[in-house]
Amino acid sequence: MPEQKESPETGRDRLLATLRTPSRAQAIVGVLLAVLGFSAVVQVNNNEQDNTYAGLREADLIEILDALTGTAERARREVDRLEGTRDQLQSESTSRQAALTAAQERVTTLNIIAGLVPVTGPGIRVRIEEETGAATLVSLLDLVQELRTADAEAMEFNDTHRLAAQSSFDTVVGGIELDGELLEPPYVIDVIGDPHALSSAMTFGDGPIEQLNRDGASVQVTELESLDIESVRDPVRPVNAEPDPGQ
Repeated sequence: MPEQKESPETGRDRLLATLRTPSRAQAIVGVLLAVLGFSAVVQVNNNEQDNTYAGLREADLIEILDALTGTAERARREVDRLEGTRDQLQSESTSRQAALTAAQERVTTLNIIAGLVPVTGPGIRVRIEEETGAATLVSLLDLVQELRTADAEAMEFNDTHRLAAQSSFDTVVGGIELDGELLEPPYVIDVIGDPHALSSAMTFGDGPIEQLNRDGASVQVTELESLDIESVRDPVRPVNAEPDPGQ
């Protein structure tokens, strides 16, 4: 039986064989082509998104622009409103704190003037010794008045008696009374204020020192950088005075 010759392999047969069993190089090329195709699809989608407004009419674009401008304007007004509210709250808080600080300072000042709290500060110490005569009530009152005129902020007699605006003096057997309490010589007066001004209020011609000298008393004035006044007065409630409801 004669041998049959094999038909020659055609190009189609080779292509089919290649597709059935691709080589390593062909597989790599296929993957690269797939990636390239995916990138092209993504780029097309992006271009479509970027061209969202490309097909709109001019009137439509103007309307969209007006809407965006209005939104930005409303946002700006809201920011201004919130900033105004913030500034108002800060201003009210500052004013409230300033009022509280002023009120506290006023209370502190009134407590010092009324002699209700201990105080410390620069000032002078006046020592009055009775030698050939007794210090008169008039001389002591004049001394106190001159010290007050020189802006004395606090005064204390004999380390125990605090002087206040409503204090009163009286002459009694054995000395002088201050608010009903007996003061015995020597009189030592601690005064808080400007030391130079207080000393000057004692030493001018025919002033407190010369008057006390004529009474037969010697006077020694010492300026101090700091002295303490520890004595305090009991607060006194007003009996007849009441707050005015109209104030």
